[in-house]
Amino acid sequence: MTLVTAVAACGSDAGNSAAPPTAGPHGMHAGASSAPPQPLRAGERFLDLRMAEAYTPTAPEGGGTDEYRCQLIDPGLTRAAFLTGTQFTPENVAIAHHAIVYAVPPDRAALVREQDAKTPGLGWQCFGGTGVPGADVEGDDQGATWVDTWAPGATETLFTQDIGFKVGPGSLIILQIHYNLLATDGKPAGSDRSAVRLRLTDGTPQTRELGTLPLDAPTDLPCAADESGPLCDRAASIADVTKRFGPDVGESADRQVEECNPGGVPKPGNTQTCDQKVPAPMTLFAGFGHMHLLGRAIKVELNPGTPNAKVVLDVPQFNFDNQRLMKLPSPVEIGPGDTLRVTCTHDAKLRRLLPQLKKLPPRYVVWGDGTSDEMCTGIMTVSPRAR
Repeated sequence: MTLVTAVAACGSDAGNSAAPPTAGPHGMHAGASSAPPQPLRAGERFLDLRMAEAYTPTAPEGGGTDEYRCQLIDPGLTRAAFLTGTQFTPENVAIAHHAIVYAVPPDRAALVREQDAKTPGLGWQCFGGTGVPGADVEGDDQGATWVDTWAPGATETLFTQDIGFKVGPGSLIILQIHYNLLATDGKPAGSDRSAVRLRLTDGTPQTRELGTLPLDAPTDLPCAADESGPLCDRAASIADVTKRFGPDVGESADRQVEECNPGGVPKPGNTQTCDQKVPAPMTLFAGFGHMHLLGRAIKVELNPGTPNAKVVLDVPQFNFDNQRLMKLPSPVEIGPGDTLRVTCTHDAKLRRLLPQLKKLPPRYVVWGDGTSDEMCTGIMTVSPRAR
């Protein structure tokens, strides 16, 4: 069966610039996500949700300038619905680095409520995922589902009428918000009470369920030739990431190398790639590339090096302050036997140009949850189809 609907355009790579942002905490953060939503379509309704109260982020024990905080919101659903659009709105754009919206199915709701109840204060710390043992099973039909990502430049994620993320009665919403405190050296920089607007429809028998397919590649960016210091050693840098974010995140660098590089050997350099076999038949129709402040370019290819090769996501001039979901010109059918390759290029020289980074010591940059660390991920929106 062929997907006949597609994600509505909510931005493109037009206007991206290779020049790094130079003003404010993240350059263009002011005004992010301020665009009004598109009008409701037949059968749709808006559901506006907000954090229970304002939260003031602080850097975790062990140092660093970043906090990942998860907030539980009960949407009060009494019947199944399809999520056809999402708009995350950060209240304090000066400290909001990015956010992920998760939908938790009813059978995992008790685990999330237990996590929230046992953690002092509003929400809980959640580097790497939702931080809820047993509920954070990305890609599992019974686990938390990644339904949206907000980053600077994003507006409303809007899908067409016959596709959406299915959420059942009793489902919960988790907002995972990455707060960055680089501008204040890890000290509190004000509170935040972010919100999310869900666009819901009851759907039809033909409505297709959506899923998210993340494609990650390692980050192994050495210090520039004229830089030196203790963190220019890869092992020391990984130890520093582990200290700031814990072993789950600290082990990411080596784990990704083992998964992506033949022989499990790091390949230091500006550009890294990773191939992933497509696990099941699905329709691919939108993508979103995420890196941090040293990112230069990101690309996702289908079956590279073959006669059927196709570029499905291409951001040749990555701009942290213009990260948006981009629809494919037409849906692409993929399945077992196909390969998706994500490629990222970073530039250590940007470190000395960015006010947020140039006061930090040089480092061998590996995968980490902090704004001063890096990521390489292509976040693809897909719909499973019959075999």
